[in-house]
Amino acid sequence: MSIGWAIISAGDYADSRGAPGIKQAEGGELVAVQSRNQGRADAFAEKHGAQIAYTSVEDVLADSRIDAVYITAPNHLHVEYTKMAANAGKHVLVEKPLSLNMADGIDVLQVCRERGVKVGVGLHLRHHPGHIETRRLVADGTLGTVALAQAQIGQGERGNVHPEPRAGLRYWWTHPELVGGAFSMLTIGVHAIDDLQFLLGQQVVELAAITDGQTTERPLENLATMCLRFDGGTIGTMCCGMRLPDFQNDVALYGSEGKVMLADGSWPRLQGELRVSSETVNTTVAYEPDFVYLVKKNIEDFQQAIAEDREPAASGAHGLKLVQLTEAMVESAKTRRTIKLEPLSS
Repeated sequence: MSIGWAIISAGDYADSRGAPGIKQAEGGELVAVQSRNQGRADAFAEKHGAQIAYTSVEDVLADSRIDAVYITAPNHLHVEYTKMAANAGKHVLVEKPLSLNMADGIDVLQVCRERGVKVGVGLHLRHHPGHIETRRLVADGTLGTVALAQAQIGQGERGNVHPEPRAGLRYWWTHPELVGGAFSMLTIGVHAIDDLQFLLGQQVVELAAITDGQTTERPLENLATMCLRFDGGTIGTMCCGMRLPDFQNDVALYGSEGKVMLADGSWPRLQGELRVSSETVNTTVAYEPDFVYLVKKNIEDFQQAIAEDREPAASGAHGLKLVQLTEAMVESAKTRRTIKLEPLSS
């Protein structure tokens, strides 16, 4: 089974990972790309071997060769484009966030269910082999009862004390109403917090956040820290930010029978090291850098979900949970209160 793909919004991410991921994915074919500028769309199509370039999303969705769309547009357009695609009968893989608020997220998933299309989210760490192995070790009880889970993800530029959100074609990152009320959390933090939920097989039910934003003077944060309570009893922390001197993405799980360290198992690419120290398993595995591998695996799983009529490993429901967590983070940072989260229905 071959899946015909279109990329909606041919920007930097689509150029560096989205289009290469589709081209490398077994069973995927890049049929079309869309950009508001015809020249940019044509250049993108030529570079990545797409059959046609459009400036109109409507024209993309009217193309019968297209089975699925990969939406890499600015955050505030995700819901609109996902609904349009669903109503046209196209399956949707959308970059995070699924939506800017819970009401829209619930609505867009309902539309996709009613139209019978699959919806997945770009949560690539769910396909990292080191993280998949860690999830297995946790589920098998190799670590015993996991008491503490920690994740830190960040990047920055040495000497840059207060980095400004991105400008240029990505000006929308500077506008709370366009980005979703958070910057570092929505840029990278959601990957880390989703990863903890994936590894533990547990959901966050309570959090308390401290950030350097969510204020009148600085509405968007560059640095966020959170204390987390999971429904299986594990306590956790998550830190994310753009004020680190270098890139870093580390995860640590501490159980009654051992621990796991995932060093620099970075969010957009395969690399890093898995270190396991327990009563029964003691091992270290290194992963060579690959900038496209995790996106390719996410696309392949999404295609298999279509063929097998199942939910993708990184599903719309997982995306909705991250919308809930982001809203709770913003509220907690503003009010300086701990926020309890209501369970989400499947």
